Parts: sequence; structure tokens; C-alpha cells
Amino acid sequence: MKNILFSNKYYWIILLVLVLAINWMAELAPMRADLTAEGRYTLSAPTRKLLTELEEPVQIDVLLSGELPAGFKKLAASTDDLLREFKAVGKSNLRFQFIKPGDGLNDTAKAILYDSLSRLGLNPTNIKAQTKQGEGQEERLVFPGAVLQLKGRTTAIDLLQGVSANGGLESLNTAEALLEFKFANAIKQLNQDTVPLIGYLVGNGQPLTDQVMDLIENVIRKNYAFRILPIDSVPLIPPVFDALVIAKPTLAFSDEQKIKLDQYVMQGGKLLWMIDKLYAEMDSLQRTQNEFIAFDRGLELDDLLFRYGVRINQDLLQDLNADKMPSVIGSVGGKPQIQLLPWFYSPLLMNYSGHPIAKNLDYVLTQFPNTIDTVEAKGIRKNILLASSQQARTLETPAKVSWNSVQTEADFNTFNKSAIPVAVLLEGQFTSLYANRLNAAQRDLITSLGQKMNPQSPENKMIVIADGDIALNAVTKNEGPLPMGMNPYTKFQFANRDFIQNSIEYLVDESGILETRAKDFSLRLLDQKKLDEQKTNWQLINIVLPVLLMLVFGWLFHFIRKRRFQHK
Repeated sequence: MKNILFSNKYYWIILLVLVLAINWMAELAPMRADLTAEGRYTLSAPTRKLLTELEEPVQIDVLLSGELPAGFKKLAASTDDLLREFKAVGKSNLRFQFIKPGDGLNDTAKAILYDSLSRLGLNPTNIKAQTKQGEGQEERLVFPGAVLQLKGRTTAIDLLQGVSANGGLESLNTAEALLEFKFANAIKQLNQDTVPLIGYLVGNGQPLTDQVMDLIENVIRKNYAFRILPIDSVPLIPPVFDALVIAKPTLAFSDEQKIKLDQYVMQGGKLLWMIDKLYAEMDSLQRTQNEFIAFDRGLELDDLLFRYGVRINQDLLQDLNADKMPSVIGSVGGKPQIQLLPWFYSPLLMNYSGHPIAKNLDYVLTQFPNTIDTVEAKGIRKNILLASSQQARTLETPAKVSWNSVQTEADFNTFNKSAIPVAVLLEGQFTSLYANRLNAAQRDLITSLGQKMNPQSPENKMIVIADGDIALNAVTKNEGPLPMGMNPYTKFQFANRDFIQNSIEYLVDESGILETRAKDFSLRLLDQKKLDEQKTNWQLINIVLPVLLMLVFGWLFHFIRKRRFQHK
């Protein structure tokens, strides 16, 4: 019986109409299926909400075009996949293209362009890539990043910044996992017309020198409104501040100052504490040339922090996984021989909990950190953000700091503690330390300022870091202020800036974009040992088996055809 469709002489017109109708319906109600176990191609709800609410088009120029090494090609392909998903949601309000920066420009124009990209925060990488098929290789600079433009504003994102230092495929995989957060966060910042106000609290010895240049200029001012707040200049901390940064205070807090901080928290204010409980500084070690005793600064913050759910201990953390410092290892001809050796008082911390603030980050550098214990606080949830490696130890007060604190095998054996907390996120409803301790005059003052004495906060959050140096940057005579987390000797930059920036963003942002940092891509690598052992078998399967299958198929086809026509 003949097919009804093909019996009609206009069947090709009918087919064309059916194809056009199917495409039209697919355009009206597009459907996409993510078949990966970890949801690699599924955008988070906050990202989708951000893209659907765009009122003006955002232009994204990805600087990963042309001939590239395999690693960069894979990163470019993953970026293309992600931006196609963005395009499917944002539609005409999202445009993107891949370009090769400097292509077609003369040397002068290219140098100006490269300088502009560097000032946007994009760090170039020198690579070797094949020019054309059969030709040699060329050396050129690659900027593994993207430039975004929206509402007349411009920003750039470095696709490799802040990823884990594991190297190789794992680092590339981490960079791909962070793509959604980096692009969504950049679009959010360009799209918002008002930004949170961040205060830098002073009045208790907090530094206002070049040591906080990177924190203030490249983290806070770059992303938020900023104001320095002398704590003694106001009767109460005004609620216009979305968050306060308390960086390395060195002088004791009075009861009046602690009441201000406590009531700020009770009114919903966010705090980022960076506290050195003990006095331990590199300057002291360099002056003594040998050793000194680290002592309590007497900040008088124990009762306040204890009420909120943490205790900063009177100790120093040492870790075998540490940054390097120049040390004298001997002398030749009367001249000291200096070598970069691990400095165990500068632990490199990492995240074990998988929290989006610190997940997929490179190591975070610290200097003479203390340790933190969490304590019982009703209604408060605690999450460890940074902790030591599996080979760490603590030096209790009085802690002696010396150049040669580890000398023998027995000393190394004492590094037997693991995952010692240094930074903690606290979330929940905080209870006031002064709920039943204010006198009548203090209560009247609060009332006269239009506030009321709150014994408990609304749902709130704060971050406590037991290291005051974590957000400070080194300053050199030749280069001036360096980026925070950069070793002035090796010039390697750790992820301190990303960690502090993520911490502030988590405290003040309500969109949930930061949650996309928790995304995880699984590396499904082949077992190299099994590959070596079963190499011959897999070669036979891939080369011989297809040929045998074709021969068998041909023989069966010939056999069936022969029998069919023989019976007729």
C-alpha cells in the first residue's frame, strides 16, 4: 500500500510546512535538557531572574579567539556553552562575541589596547600557538577574560582569577565551574543603579596606611559605596551602613563602643571582623633578630564574640603548608646565604565545607593567625570558611616566636592537627550582650536617637576571621602597595582579595548570585594505570572490531538478500 503523504504530488510542500511549523513552535516554547549529573548546563534561579529582568542589552566580548592551546580552547568552548544558555534566557538583551584582542592593529594601537585591558584587571598570558596549518608557531599574549558593557558602564572579568592552585586539569575545571558566577555577578554589578554602603571602622588602632590600599581601593570602592566611620564620632552606628569592616584593631574597645557595635548588629547590620588577638608582628621579629613573646593585645572583645557564638583563642597557628620567606641558611666567605623557605607562621588556608564564599578558591595567605572555637549560641548556625591543612599545630600563650621554631624531626612530628578553624561564618538571630545590662541613661540615649533597645537581632550574619593581616597588603620601596595576598619576594598572589570580596558580597547581597560559586563540575578522567595495562585490548576493540562488524553486516545482508530472491 502506498504512503498517503508521498502519493500526493505536493508532498514536498506539506513537508516544508511541517518543518516550518515545528521550528515556529520550538521558537515559541523552547525546551532544553541538561543530561549531566551535576547540572553543568543548568542556570541557577538567581541567574535566570537576573537575565530575565534586564531592561537594556549587555554586550560581552570574550577575548579567546584565534589559535589557542588546548586548555584555552576548552575554556573558550565552555564559555561559549554558558553564554548560549545566557542568551536563551536573556534573549535580545544579551549579546556576545569572541574576539582576538589587537587583531589587525599596528603595534602602537595594540600596546594601547593591551594597556587598557591591564587597567581593567585582565592579566595577559604569553603562549605559543600555531599560526596556520603546516606553518610554524607564534608567540602572543592571551587575555583569558571578557569585557562587559551595560548602561554605558564597562567592567572586565578574569576567567582564571582566584581558582585553585592544584594546576592542570583541576584548575581548568575549577575555572569552568566559576564561569556562571563571574558572568552573572559582573552583569549584576553593571545593572544596579544603587550599591550597598560599606563602612571602614576606625578608632581602635585600625590601619589607615598604604597597607589597606588594596582593600579600600580595589575591593570596597570598586564595588560599593564607601565611607570611613570613626566609632567615637557617632552616638550610635547609623543603619545606613549595610556592613562594617573591622580590620586589625590594636586598642581595647570600651563598653560604649561595644554597645554601638552590639546594637548595630541587633538592628540588622553586618560585621566583618578581622582580629589579631595576640601581638605578633614581623617588625618585632626583625628588630630582635631572633625571637620574641607574643602577648595578648587586650582588645576586650571576648564577651561580645562569645555571645555571638565564637571564641578567638590565645594561641598562634603554625602549618607545614605555608608561604615562603627569605631565611639565612649559612654563610660563604663571610656573606650570608639566603634561601626562600617555608615560614610556618604564614599558613596557607583552604575551605573544606564547600561554602560558596571560599569554594574553588586558591589558598588564602595569613600571617600569625590565631585559631577559633565555636561555642553554644542559641539560634546561630556556624560554617567554617577557612581552616589549616592536615599538618598543623598551635602554640599556646605565652607563644614564643622565633626564626628557627622547627629544627628537629621531633618538632615536625608535633604538626599533627588537622583542619583547625581560622574563619567562621555566623548566621541566625543574634542575642544582645547588653539585653539586661544597660542603665537608664544608655536606654534613654538609644530612644532619643529614634531607635529602640533590641535584645535580639532579625535574621542576620557576620564573619569572624582570627587574623588581622588577611586583608592587608605588603608595601615595598620600589613598587609601593602590592595586591593583598601577594608575596613580595616570589610575587605570587594568593586568593585573599577574592575571599574578602566574596565575604563582603555574601553579607550585603540578597540576590543569591554568590550561591552559584558552589557549583561543582566532576572530572571524569580515564584511569591511566588501566589504560597502560589494557592498551592492546582497547586498540583491538577500536581498530579490528569495527572492521569485523562491517564484514559480518555485509555477509548477513548478502545472505538475507540471496535467500529472499531464491524463494521468489
